Amino acid sequence: MDIIYLRDLRIETVIGIFDWERRIKQVVSLDLEMAADISKAAASDAIEDTLDYKSVAKRLIEFVGASEFQLVETLAERVAEIIREEFGVQWIRLSINKQGAVRGARDVGVIIERGQRG
Repeated sequence: MDIIYLRDLRIETVIGIFDWERRIKQVVSLDLEMAADISKAAASDAIEDTLDYKSVAKRLIEFVGASEFQLVETLAERVAEIIREEFGVQWIRLSINKQGAVRGARDVGVIIERGQRG
């Protein structure tokens, strides 16, 4: 199985458990690796034959930007569900980080894998 990836997709959203976090938007950064068979697209040179990463990015910008989760873990699960269900991706590795969430650390976040890599 091949991998199509998106790195550092930055989206503003309401995320966090503290009162001050519920009143502002913060930037989260998403890194995605998505299993895909690109052989048909490579042969046809047609966007219809591959996983359209621009469509994935647009959908995530829309969803994450409108979300108001408390936990990054919940956000990660919902993003993985969208990609697997709406785009037919069998396996995904997703990293979401919240820069500046912990003093002294550049960033913190979660990495999840869902599905079978194939």
